[in-house]
Amino acid sequence: MKWHNLFIVLLSLGIAACSGGKENTGDEENVETALPESGHEVTVMTLQVSDFNHELISNGKLMAGQSVNLRFESAEPIAAIWVKNGDRVTKGQKLAELASFRLSNSAFQAKDALDRAALEMQDVLIGQGYAPEDSAKIPPATLQLARTRSGYDQALAQYRLASFEERNAVLVAPFDGTVANLTAKPFNIASTAEPFCTIMDTRHMEASFTVLEGELPLINAGDKVEVIPFALPDGKTEGRISEINPVVDENGMVSVKAAIVNGGRLFEGMNVRVSIQRSLKGQLVVPKEAVVLRSGKQVVFTLVDGKAYWVYVHTGLENAGHYIITDGLKEGDQVITGGNINLAHESAVTVL
Repeated sequence: MKWHNLFIVLLSLGIAACSGGKENTGDEENVETALPESGHEVTVMTLQVSDFNHELISNGKLMAGQSVNLRFESAEPIAAIWVKNGDRVTKGQKLAELASFRLSNSAFQAKDALDRAALEMQDVLIGQGYAPEDSAKIPPATLQLARTRSGYDQALAQYRLASFEERNAVLVAPFDGTVANLTAKPFNIASTAEPFCTIMDTRHMEASFTVLEGELPLINAGDKVEVIPFALPDGKTEGRISEINPVVDENGMVSVKAAIVNGGRLFEGMNVRVSIQRSLKGQLVVPKEAVVLRSGKQVVFTLVDGKAYWVYVHTGLENAGHYIITDGLKEGDQVITGGNINLAHESAVTVL
C-alpha cells in the first residue's frame, strides 16, 4: 500500500512538470509571433523614356594628321641647319642647306654640254637641208634623228638632273608643322637613304584604334569621341570619327580613326583611351545599381503598395553607369535603385 501511494505522488509531480513546460513554450511562441517585421530602407525612381548616351571604350595611339620624311637628293656636306627638334615651321621655311660648290659646278657643266649639243643638232639639220629656224617644217623623223645624233636629248636629261639637285640643296618645309627626328649635324655628309628630319602637322591629329566586328553597327563616321592620354589623365580632348576601314582582320577587329584638335600637349605615338559616345533616343534607362542577380538572372525590384516585387528583365546596351531595359519593365514603373541587395520578393520596404 505504501509503494502504491508513493507511485501516485511521483506520477502527479511528473504531470505537473510537463504541464509547466508546455505553458512556457506557448508563451515564447506568442512573443515571437507578436514581433513586427522591420521594413528595408530603399530609394526609388519613376521609370521614364529618355535619351541614352552609349559609350564604347577602346585603346589606341595618336598620329599626326599630316607627316612627311624629308631627305637630301645629293650626298654633299651639310653647310647649315637652321632648326631643331620641336621647332614650329611654316610652309616654305628653310630647314637646312648643303655645300653648293659641287652642285653649282655640275649644273654649269651640264648647261655647257646642252648648248654644245644644240649646236651639233643644228649642224645635222643643215646637213639635211633644213634651216634650224624652220623647225615647224622639219619632219618629226628627221628632227628626232638630229636630236639623237647630236646627243641633245642626253645632254638635256643631264642638265635637268643637275638643276634639280642644285635646287634641292636647300630643304624647305612643305607645310606648316613641327620638326621631329632630326639627328644630322652640320659639316657631315648628308645621307640620301635616311630621312634628314620629319615634318608633322601636330595641330590636327588622329587617334587610331580598333573596335570589335560586332560593335560596327554602333559607330558611324562623324560620331563624337573623347580621347584621354594615359600619361595625361587631365588632357582630355574631343574629336569625331573620320575613317572606318572596311576590313575585318583575322582577330575580328576593325581599324577606326578619329580626327582631333591638339591643344599643345599631345605627341605623336601617345597611348590613349578612346571613348565613343552616341545618343540613342526613346530608351528605358535604369542605373546599374537597380539590376541585381537572382538565380543567375537579372532582376529589378519594383515598388507596389509598400512592397518590393522582383521582375525578370533583359538589358541591352550599357555605359559606365546605366543599362537599357529591353524587356520586363514599362514606363511609369517605380524602380528600386538603392537598398535592393538583400531584398526578397514581397519584402516590406520604406522609401527614403
